[in-house]
Amino acid sequence: MLHLEIETTCRCDMRDITTQLRSLVRRNAIEKGWRNGVLALFCPHTTCGLTVNEGADPDVRRDMLTFFSDLVPRHGDYHHAEGNSDAHIKATLHGPSLTLFVENGELCLGTWQSVYLCEGDGPRCRTIWLQWLAGQEE
Repeated sequence: MLHLEIETTCRCDMRDITTQLRSLVRRNAIEKGWRNGVLALFCPHTTCGLTVNEGADPDVRRDMLTFFSDLVPRHGDYHHAEGNSDAHIKATLHGPSLTLFVENGELCLGTWQSVYLCEGDGPRCRTIWLQWLAGQEE
């Protein structure tokens, strides 16, 4: 299993990690023969998650952050009072994992898609676990 370390810089953010993932896939295509298969990503934290969304327009990211902040406010009427209750809920909404296809040694995403780490309780150093699952060659 591989690990990807991501430094977040503020409490709530959507960090675009697409470039790091593309580099990781390309490097492993050369070094380990990753050609066609699936890259599984898992975020082992309870206050951040993963998602795929538009990466071309920065206003989409801002709108998403505003939406989640309005939906799950930082200082809501929460029963657990660790100070990051909202981050636990937001992480559940984002989800902890993604499955991404790789074809011909390249990450397969739609034209406008990017992969994001959705931080809810930063700044922190976050880890993403990655597992390669080789597909059948045709």
